[in-house]
Amino acid sequence: MPKFKSNEMRKDLRQAIISQFEAHPKKPLNHKQITSSLGARDSSFRTMAIELINALVNDGTLKEIEPGKFLLNKIPASAHEGVIDINRFGKGYVKIDGRDKDIEIPSSKTGTALPGDRVEISFNEKARRPEGSVIRVLERARTKFVCILSLSGGNWFGLPTDRKQNRDFFIPRNAIGAAKEGQKVLVELTEWENPRENPVGKIIQVFGTPGEHQVEMHAIIAEFDLPTEFPENVLNSSHAIQESISEEEIAKRKDFRGTTTFTIDPFDAKDFDDALSFRKIEENRFEVGVHIADVSFYMPPNTALDEEAFKRATSVYLVDRTIPMLPERLSNELCSLRPNEDKLCFSAVFEMDEKGEVNAIWFGRTIIHSDRRFTYEEAQQVIETQAGDFYEEIGQLHNIAKKLREKRFAEGSVDFNSEEVKFKLDENGKPTGVYVKEMKDSNRLIEEFMLLANRKVAEHIARRQTPSTFVYRVHDSPDPDKLQQLRVFLKHLGYKLPRPTDSEGRNVIRELMRMIAGQPEEGMITTMAIRSMAKAEYSTENIGHYGLAFEFYTHFTSPIRRYPDVMVHRLLQHYLDNGKSPDSKEYDLRCKHSSQMEKRAAEAERASIKYKQVEFMLMHKGQIFEGIISGLAGWGIYVEVAENKCEGLVSLQSIRDDRYEFHPDQYMVRGIKKRREFYLGDKVMIKVINGDLSQRSLDFELVS
Repeated sequence: MPKFKSNEMRKDLRQAIISQFEAHPKKPLNHKQITSSLGARDSSFRTMAIELINALVNDGTLKEIEPGKFLLNKIPASAHEGVIDINRFGKGYVKIDGRDKDIEIPSSKTGTALPGDRVEISFNEKARRPEGSVIRVLERARTKFVCILSLSGGNWFGLPTDRKQNRDFFIPRNAIGAAKEGQKVLVELTEWENPRENPVGKIIQVFGTPGEHQVEMHAIIAEFDLPTEFPENVLNSSHAIQESISEEEIAKRKDFRGTTTFTIDPFDAKDFDDALSFRKIEENRFEVGVHIADVSFYMPPNTALDEEAFKRATSVYLVDRTIPMLPERLSNELCSLRPNEDKLCFSAVFEMDEKGEVNAIWFGRTIIHSDRRFTYEEAQQVIETQAGDFYEEIGQLHNIAKKLREKRFAEGSVDFNSEEVKFKLDENGKPTGVYVKEMKDSNRLIEEFMLLANRKVAEHIARRQTPSTFVYRVHDSPDPDKLQQLRVFLKHLGYKLPRPTDSEGRNVIRELMRMIAGQPEEGMITTMAIRSMAKAEYSTENIGHYGLAFEFYTHFTSPIRRYPDVMVHRLLQHYLDNGKSPDSKEYDLRCKHSSQMEKRAAEAERASIKYKQVEFMLMHKGQIFEGIISGLAGWGIYVEVAENKCEGLVSLQSIRDDRYEFHPDQYMVRGIKKRREFYLGDKVMIKVINGDLSQRSLDFELVS
């Protein structure tokens, strides 16, 4: 009889059973034949084998051609692969290449799939609105889930805190460990053969009592599978790097140590990966250097440092901590462009006039010496008062940045700087205040020169005589279907947009942003417009950047916190050295991975913000706030509090003056009798009723 390790027994036995059928694809087999061929003489083993055979029938792997006789179920010719998204009610949606519409999967046919899994599905391709069925799960998106431990009917269950995970986990008694009922825990999926039963899991980490700051933050880190420590070999590699810069290395570089140079960053920044230098060449002719930390010098390809940085792909900024891409030795010391220290950089240097016209460009490796570290607030004061350290240089850079910005918008760039929520936290991590970060001229100054460098690097590579593999930052045109929803929303506010089509989609948003500029509802409409847009991502195939209206764009300016920038530095230097274009396949994979990690980081950051918003609003339970309707659904109205951007749900059932229904075609909620209507963007008054820190959700009630 084959030997099966206890932890993997069911998994290995399942595969052994399938192998028996694959070896005899046309021969029906019964329970006895299968268990006998496996050498199963132990009764418990035979029982397990029979259970697994029945589970394989349930999930469609086997078919029962007559009572007690089974054949391997051939995968239909119409089978397709895709990633499944499952809503809170259990219905699935799978995006298939070549089809505009997602394939709907009824909750009864999602099999053992969980949200985000790569699955194989079948559906009638000739149907007008085809419904699909999951054949099998090809790859799990995740196997670890944050749950609340619950005891029900003498059995233990893990109740996922992520509302999209609509299946509770059965936890055997021997897999509970030291966890207690009601605690927040991390559950690992161990098996799930029968979709009619609960997936089985085991507790691998106990966070503690829900609602406590450290418990919730550690749960978020686990939920998004964020790394908490660097491997020892990576730390050892970082500490082994010499801090001193050799004269030999300096001789290879362009020396900017005698040129006025400074950094402008947030007041709480610990790593400074970009600096600006400024030199007046003659009247109305200036040299502006955009100097970026030369991370690639300290991190050669295929080293432990490089592999760990690629794996992480990005730094993650939670409300109370940063999970960096690079060890502190690099991010805060060797590569950080700290003042009064010689630092190695990769630079884009421009000869410009006061109108922002670029007359000459140079790219290459440099050495700099920053004269001053400015916070955004300090630089803003210099701009406003026209006095202080380097006021002439900052003033001239500010004037050039304004010209660059004006030209960018004139060429169709859209200002998508959404409002960023920040918190004031006490020593225990409790929020004492919520505020919205304001973009001022000092922020825009840095933004414009970083955009200029990113754009010109991409143009330089794209316009080489021979096609060259490169990493682009791309942003696709808006989807016409999503634009139609935006059009319905805007109609209620008095804005008329043309009916979106593929050909017009590129201009609709730009026209809208011109129409709402300076209007009171500009911020709200901008937020809704962003929701209708595609997400920017990394790709070796350049399709341009719609939002910025750039034909070519990349990320060159933040290699301390973004791995794609490291790839861009390496490729740029490779081409400056007249290297041949490498195969794009490896870079394709690295771009996809970086895009996925960027999305994960953004979701984790939003989760930490949402948690703190709920915690803050619970301190104001029973109080009334003015809000704006930010979302509508069949179960309720989402409202964003105007003063702090905290969002909560008004359940339709809680509105007592009528029975309300959601009308998705008009994207509004209407009362059946009184015909009172609610639209996106409507201003309402709400009372804070309750909140769930574990679920990161707020309950509001409408106030007349």
